[in-house]
Amino acid sequence: MSAFFLGRPGDTPSGGAASSPPGWRRRLPRLYEAPMSNAAAPSPAAANDDVMKKVVALCKSRGFVYQSSEIYGGLKSAYDYGPLGCELKRNLMSEWWRDMVTCRENVVGLDASIIMRPEVWRASGHAAGFADPLVDCQVSQERFRADKAPRPAAPGPLPITCADKGVAKTYAEIIEKKFGVVLERDGNVLNGLVASSATEFGYVPKGASAPTQTWAWRGYVSPLIGSPFLTAEKSFNLMFRTALGAVDPMQEVAEVTAALTGGSEDLPTAIRAKFGKDAAEGTVLGKAIAVGDRAKMLRAVAEHVTSSAMVYMRPETAQAMFVQFRNVQQSMAAKIPFGIAQMGKSFRNEITVEHFIFRSCEFEQMEMEFFCEPGTQLQWMEYWKDQRMSWWTRYANDPTKFRFRTHEKDELAHYADGCYDVEYLYPWGWGELEGIASRTDHDLHAHQEASGQSLEYVDQEKEDPKTGKKPWKYLPYVIEPAAGATRAVLCFLLDAYCEEERTTATGEKELRTLLKLHPRLAPIKCAVLPLVKKDGMPEKAREIIDAMLKAGITAKYDEKGSVGKRYAKHDEIGTPWCATVDGQTLTDGTVTVRDRDTTVQVRVAISDLVATIKAKLENFER
Repeated sequence: MSAFFLGRPGDTPSGGAASSPPGWRRRLPRLYEAPMSNAAAPSPAAANDDVMKKVVALCKSRGFVYQSSEIYGGLKSAYDYGPLGCELKRNLMSEWWRDMVTCRENVVGLDASIIMRPEVWRASGHAAGFADPLVDCQVSQERFRADKAPRPAAPGPLPITCADKGVAKTYAEIIEKKFGVVLERDGNVLNGLVASSATEFGYVPKGASAPTQTWAWRGYVSPLIGSPFLTAEKSFNLMFRTALGAVDPMQEVAEVTAALTGGSEDLPTAIRAKFGKDAAEGTVLGKAIAVGDRAKMLRAVAEHVTSSAMVYMRPETAQAMFVQFRNVQQSMAAKIPFGIAQMGKSFRNEITVEHFIFRSCEFEQMEMEFFCEPGTQLQWMEYWKDQRMSWWTRYANDPTKFRFRTHEKDELAHYADGCYDVEYLYPWGWGELEGIASRTDHDLHAHQEASGQSLEYVDQEKEDPKTGKKPWKYLPYVIEPAAGATRAVLCFLLDAYCEEERTTATGEKELRTLLKLHPRLAPIKCAVLPLVKKDGMPEKAREIIDAMLKAGITAKYDEKGSVGKRYAKHDEIGTPWCATVDGQTLTDGTVTVRDRDTTVQVRVAISDLVATIKAKLENFER
């Protein structure tokens, strides 16, 4: 096992190979180890934070990613991909599609609607499971899920840990103003709060033995700073909702509400009179009446009135592949095992949006549902686990920053019998890129039950294990590799970002910034540069550009600035090769082709240039 592998016991390192089922191709990652530097390194935390800031700045200045609605102050958690960013993302997703669909005989594609019938999300559990209790920290204003919050031991101290001393001072002032206690500052940590029990915490001044002030406590603290000063729990739905149809249902909500609240009857009686059996005991309206809270009753009325027009923006692409399983299988005469793949946008009302494009409300996914015989799922799980890690490391400079994390038993969904995360070592720590889960037949079973439609696969050639007779009818088991495209963009930008100290022709030291993107991911494959804007060089460069574009190579003509500055610009945006038209070009028909990573330059005949760049793209190795 590689010394660089950082997975848990029992995981497979990035180059680890699982046995491949017959007839399936298998590729191993090309491993690359970055050269070690003799220079004194800064502290890892400071260096990582610095890299993240530089990548974010480069994304804006070079046209990769912009803040959405920036001229209006921006929209939190929403980003626009600029000219280079959309090319990078499209190239990345095309490589995923090529590997998962184009190069496989028994995986087919699907491009499903973002909006589906609400019953889909009720059957899948999203409509209920995505309504989570959220809490706000009264000190930092962080919003988080109550069920995922840290739960310190009680009795025990409750230190509030801030980002730095300045933040600690600010938070201490907020706490003093809101709650009337002065916490002791120790660098970036605020001390003085203790958990007295599982239901109470208090303030113990320095030197005191007991709390002088106490508050009720729910047993958890905010994840960001560890604060017990929290708001009451509130319900938030993590799915975006909208109305389908030309008529605005909110007008009906207003009219019904006015009618219910304008009369002399009490609200529960008015609701029962208006909605009859829909307000019976056990219904949504009936439950709200039983609680007796006026706001909850009016909310239930609004939900009931708008229910016929209400639809959700999909929170994942997976469910359409389960819902369309029968159509795809029958129309394509697909035999088990086979997969259905889909790429596209999903939407989640994320509680915490963080780390630039790592977590946002609108994102793109690359998912595949692989349907197999019950009992073979763990074999296929190992196969896809190997395949997916191979894909990630194939495009990376440093494969050691990828690992598997095995889900513990208490993390698994009740129906799953295994799950691995492919994680990348981001500047802030390990973060998920892709989940590879064995979901058994849970999803197909749920949709079969809810729809009343059979989703069983009929294998005419095999005997039913229970009866010993043909055919065998069963609900297939599913292996689901589900990756985040937008997270992958950030991952490969961070992996590619590099600063090198070089010596110029005059002997001076300079810092060269470059993106060592895999050429197949790079937004521009080749830049064509006339050395000067005269002597027929621009015209010859234009001819070369036309030939490349006709051949399907994304190329860019660039004549602005000195050739050295143009090289530097294309290094910074990840262009792997620059072809320079110079005086020699006009005499012998050759151009200088410069390599981004090595800066080595070679002469190539113009007649061979397109074929040369195509070969480099197809056969590139680290």
